[in-house]
Amino acid sequence: QVPLVESGGGLVQAGGSLRLSCAASEGIFSINAMGWYRQAPGKQRDLVAAITTGGSTHYADSVKGRFTISRDNAKNTVYLQMNSLKPEDTAVYYCYVDVTRSGRYWGQGTQVTVSS
Repeated sequence: QVPLVESGGGLVQAGGSLRLSCAASEGIFSINAMGWYRQAPGKQRDLVAAITTGGSTHYADSVKGRFTISRDNAKNTVYLQMNSLKPEDTAVYYCYVDVTRSGRYWGQGTQVTVSS
């Protein structure tokens, strides 16, 4: 198992900002892509953003220009900076990491609630 520890969720007003963090266990040397999904009540889990080892990024259209994904390879940590938050961003956010020859691992999820 590759324990992932998420932090940074919470309650914020529309227009505000939050920064999510997701740290994988130290000593893991074969992490490839990292990223974030989110799941709102009654909806499927959707990709929010992803980042490769080399730093290439991908964003869902709904968050482009507002969210920024980044990673610190030395710390096995991925971040999601969320600005200009909207009520429709309310969801449980899950981080993931892809590990060579091991597959995908998920964080426990962190609640983000944006009030109007």
